[in-house]
Amino acid sequence: MKRLLIFGYGYSARALAEVLRAEGWEVRGTTREGSDALRWPGTDMSTHLDWASHLLISIAPNADGDPVLNTLKDDIEKAQFDWVGYLSTTGVYGDHGGGWVDESSPLTPATKRGQQRVEAEAAWRALNLPLHIFRLAGIYGPGRGPFAKVRAGTARRIVKPNQVFSRIHVEDIAQVLAASIARPNPGAIYNVCDDEAAPPEDVLAMAAEMLDLPVPPAEDFATADMTPMARSFYAESKRVRNDRIKGDLGVQLAYPTYREGLAALLELD
Repeated sequence: MKRLLIFGYGYSARALAEVLRAEGWEVRGTTREGSDALRWPGTDMSTHLDWASHLLISIAPNADGDPVLNTLKDDIEKAQFDWVGYLSTTGVYGDHGGGWVDESSPLTPATKRGQQRVEAEAAWRALNLPLHIFRLAGIYGPGRGPFAKVRAGTARRIVKPNQVFSRIHVEDIAQVLAASIARPNPGAIYNVCDDEAAPPEDVLAMAAEMLDLPVPPAEDFATADMTPMARSFYAESKRVRNDRIKGDLGVQLAYPTYREGLAALLELD
């Protein structure tokens, strides 16, 4: 029996769990609340680590480092896994002024969050594990699309020259992870993104047009009233190559651009 243990049973991890359970896998996941999963911190994880054949880490690091390694490093090193996955972010590449990056690009994060990810990746690579790192672009999918904000009139089209973001639909994240599990290659790093990085204002404009609602007015980034957290998301602009998930894992994206993704979300909306 194949058994997956997930630290951080959130949006992306649940999508993978659904795919694997349909294939007969047993899946356990942790959440802080533990309402429909293991409560962690608060549960002794040693027996669950011994139970698992596969391990997925979907918890963000913080100023103190990676919370899983901080408390469970010894138990993880003792366990035997066929595959370990770590969900990171394309934020590790930093700002490239709209230029292209791939998995071999230097890691020059422009934000504290990105730097913490770089450090967490290094900490996991330092262990003797069959580790696979997945650098995820901006995640969207059911319940995480622009339509609700457009309908509510709260969507803001912040325009910053030469600003582009890469994105990935949650179903394609699950597809990539499942493909890696089927074709393990310890040490591999994969960018997980769609085929077209796009300005955020274009995505919001399309969402409004699909709803037959007015396109929100453009706001200049330089003068827009934004929180420091919101403004930090515009600190980096880059286009991310995804050739490796296609060539090495044989992935064919279900949603190769935000256009297909938004059309599918609208049908569910």
